[in-house]
Amino acid sequence: MVGGQRTAQRRVMSSFPEDRSLQKSSTYIVPCFLFVELVIMAGTVLLAYYFEYTDTFPVHIQGFFCFDKSYSKPYPGPEDNSKAPPVLVYSLVTAIPTVTILIGEVTSFFVKTEGAQEKTIVTADCCYFNPLVRRIVRFLGVYSFGLFATTIFANAGQVVTGHQTPHFLTACKPNYTALGCQSPLQYITENRACTGNPYLVASARKSFPSKDAALSFYSAIYTVMYITLMFRAKGTRLTKPTLCLALLSLAVLVGVIRVTEHRNHWNDVLAGFITGGAIAAFLVSCVINNFQPAHLAAPTPLPLQRPEAAVGIPLLSLPRVESPLEKLQGYRILRSHDHQPLPSPTPPDVLLPPRRCLTSAV
Repeated sequence: MVGGQRTAQRRVMSSFPEDRSLQKSSTYIVPCFLFVELVIMAGTVLLAYYFEYTDTFPVHIQGFFCFDKSYSKPYPGPEDNSKAPPVLVYSLVTAIPTVTILIGEVTSFFVKTEGAQEKTIVTADCCYFNPLVRRIVRFLGVYSFGLFATTIFANAGQVVTGHQTPHFLTACKPNYTALGCQSPLQYITENRACTGNPYLVASARKSFPSKDAALSFYSAIYTVMYITLMFRAKGTRLTKPTLCLALLSLAVLVGVIRVTEHRNHWNDVLAGFITGGAIAAFLVSCVINNFQPAHLAAPTPLPLQRPEAAVGIPLLSLPRVESPLEKLQGYRILRSHDHQPLPSPTPPDVLLPPRRCLTSAV
């Protein structure tokens, strides 16, 4: 029975990649995903829901000047009557990055060589995470998190500032007679100054920053950075710039429509662009490392080994023989310490003349 279980385990293990160099073990990926990342994601979605659909965070009541022309534009109608309705904007914001990432990752997975791909993560020798699925989940998960984070930042800015839309006075319908407005320089701070529809008045107090502009620009920047950093096919020099400019143009068009329909001021749209672009750039560069695979640790170099002797030939330890030049050098060093003059050695090949005997005259 035990032998049969071992044989079955070996068969299961043989169905996975046999090359251990293409695998990487990690014991924290599943607990971190379940107890950290999912909790953060759920909290982000819940906070975005409370900002968007509840009155948990009341809007700041900001005053206005009597007869202010910057807030007296005609009411453009409901958001669904816009040339860029929220349903269309949110659909494009969700669909375009998702389709782009799916196409890019599947193409890159089948084109890259085995050495350039990420390793398969093994958890406790039972769970295998394919690099293709892991990259898709990572990039789309980070994108979804940034989408809700952008919504939170935009809604928080609108709630805190309470900046009015260009059609605020049209939706507010203030009673100038009861308010005693006699001069355009008179500032009204009463909370009950508006007599219009409370829902329209509350919506007209949420202008800074533009949420649609922030979401559209966040989606465009995230997708543009993915296309720029991931697509490296040769012979298509104009493809990437064309796609990137098209996406950025759509995002800018959404902001222009918001301004021309008197739904936002131009500075509201600009603030939305900055908010969405900053969040996208931060997530791409700091969180997912510019869509690049994780750098693998370089293998530890083996210690250098001394060359072995040839087979069958033993190494002999021979005595060291000192040369005459080394002896002469050592002799000079010793004499220099004794402060004695060093005798100059006579060359062996120079012959001295024979000595003559001198006799004195008697």
